[in-house]
Amino acid sequence: MNVPKCSIITVVFNGEAVLPLTLQSIICQTFKSYEYIIIDGASTDGTVDLIRQNQMHIGKWISEADQGLYDAMNKGLALAQGEYVWFLNAGDRIFDSQTLEKIFTHAPPEAEVIYGDTMIVDEEGREIGPRRLKAPENLTWESLRDGMVVCHQSLIVKRALAEPYNLKYKVAGDYEWLLRVLKKSKNTYYTGFYVCRFLEGGINKKQIVKALKERFEVMVNHFGLFSTLLRHFVIGWRFITYVAKNRRF
Repeated sequence: MNVPKCSIITVVFNGEAVLPLTLQSIICQTFKSYEYIIIDGASTDGTVDLIRQNQMHIGKWISEADQGLYDAMNKGLALAQGEYVWFLNAGDRIFDSQTLEKIFTHAPPEAEVIYGDTMIVDEEGREIGPRRLKAPENLTWESLRDGMVVCHQSLIVKRALAEPYNLKYKVAGDYEWLLRVLKKSKNTYYTGFYVCRFLEGGINKKQIVKALKERFEVMVNHFGLFSTLLRHFVIGWRFITYVAKNRRF
């Protein structure tokens, strides 16, 4: 039986407090056919010392300044040698010690995109609850008309399909990247179980506005202007209707 290798990539900057959670979730996996890569953005806290202390568990790592998150992720892709790639940023964790084994035991060998459900956690690792958007059972590029319906950290992608991230986008680069991946993919596989514990993180209002602008541009490029405007109108109408029904007088 041909056992695939998975390249797990962690991007981190000043993540001394949360990186140990990610590290431990990988070290404890019962499935050992993986390589672990850490891309550090020249951290100024104790992150690099922590990486050095755990070098026996890390296949490759670099620490240098970058041009942002997606530039760092591109560096990870360039170093990856596994058949699949999985991005788990500092603070995110593989769901439990048997997750990788369950994934690659059940996923068919022809699967090009493997995905599952996401549990949101706080910085202490405590469960907050499932991600609001549940992953669809049949994921296609057209599923993304509704936005990022699958958490990026709950996606495992064939490296052959994983093109570099577009550095034009600073916030919505993962959304644009997944659209390109899914347009090329012929076989997606839904695990039906939790695969990731995703660290909850807020973004400020400026980033929210930037994310909305970038997401709109990406949608127009892939779905067309009319379709994108219509979709936004439907979402807006549903929101207004929901607020009206739940308003208390």
